[in-house]
Amino acid sequence: MSKRVVITGLGTVSPLGNDTETTWTNIINGKSGIGELTRRDKDQFPVKVAGEATEFDPTQFMDKKDVRKMDRFTQFAIAATQMAVKDADLTITEEIAPRVGVWIGSGIGGMETYEQQFQIFMEKGQRRVSPFFVPMMIPDMASGQVSIMLGAKGINSCTVTACASGANSIGDAFKAIQRGDADVMITGGTEAPITSMALAGFSSAKALSTNTDPSSASRPFDANRDGFVMGEGAGILILESLESAQKRGARIYAEIVGYGSTGDAHHITQPAPGGEGGVRAMNIALQDAGMSPNEVDYLNAHGTSTDFNDKYETMAIKSVFRDYAQKLAISSTKSMTGHLLGAAGGLEAVLSIKAIENNIMPPTINYETPDPECDLDYVPNEARKGEVNAVMSNSLGFGGHNVALLFKRFTN
Repeated sequence: MSKRVVITGLGTVSPLGNDTETTWTNIINGKSGIGELTRRDKDQFPVKVAGEATEFDPTQFMDKKDVRKMDRFTQFAIAATQMAVKDADLTITEEIAPRVGVWIGSGIGGMETYEQQFQIFMEKGQRRVSPFFVPMMIPDMASGQVSIMLGAKGINSCTVTACASGANSIGDAFKAIQRGDADVMITGGTEAPITSMALAGFSSAKALSTNTDPSSASRPFDANRDGFVMGEGAGILILESLESAQKRGARIYAEIVGYGSTGDAHHITQPAPGGEGGVRAMNIALQDAGMSPNEVDYLNAHGTSTDFNDKYETMAIKSVFRDYAQKLAISSTKSMTGHLLGAAGGLEAVLSIKAIENNIMPPTINYETPDPECDLDYVPNEARKGEVNAVMSNSLGFGGHNVALLFKRFTN
């Protein structure tokens, strides 16, 4: 018999705050975390805005010598994990360590480190390249460093599925506990993609917004959207078997009940027509949870603010939810955080769980001009109070990766 899996801890670093409560408060107040691009010289790029974690200080979470040995994406993961473990009141002893795993996704890993070290190589030669270059760059190092920090000796993995990385990691961690391979999983996503080459590449692909106004650049589902805004940060969840959580008297935020993951087999960047792959992912998640579509109260959309994504995701939601789609509350919190790429699914899972805890549906801000092809209820501009017992969170990635996660209010 498969085990029930619950969420007992949350940790967040985001453009809206360096902890979960600050981020959540800003989300429900409809505050934008998008500002002027400062991490790179904005005169070099057509992009002028980004969702930066401007007040993040890694030395609050680790020694300065360790900071120098970790890329920013790993620093985010360490910080968010420390907050999540504390939130869960989880102590990892030698006794339970082999049953505590880590599964943290990242889409591009240590891009900043790669760029810095390549420049050193070109200017000063091989001998000057840091011996920490490879372990700072590889995407699995967030999971590795978290495991080392905590002494977590169970499954240690990292799912890399572009912008679906965080959501896939949560789903994979969920299944590991459900089938009995672990009792506790530290999971989510982390990303620090505001680097020169990432900005250059996404700009060349015409994927990023060139709107120079930070307050309105990220506008999912709006007719005047013109691309996504790059964001950075991490979202980490502590997942536990219900048995483990109850045994130690843990506070339970919610239960994770469904996971759907599919491939488009269509195109490297564009979603399949009609969001066909997303349709299957959402249906699989519902089937996995044993739920009907009309039991979902709120859907946290992938909602990137790009033309194809928002249109096809809307079509996919209509295909899955049919008549109920018109009544379903949907929003894109990327309107406030920007797109955290591999960390998006982690952060949005945290926000989905907070929506259940507080019975509040986050808004889609900057929704001003309706798009005839995006004609659902996107909770425009202001958060909405209402009963939230079940939330679906969608994540879609380059390469045709589609993920749907289902969270539910916990009941015995």
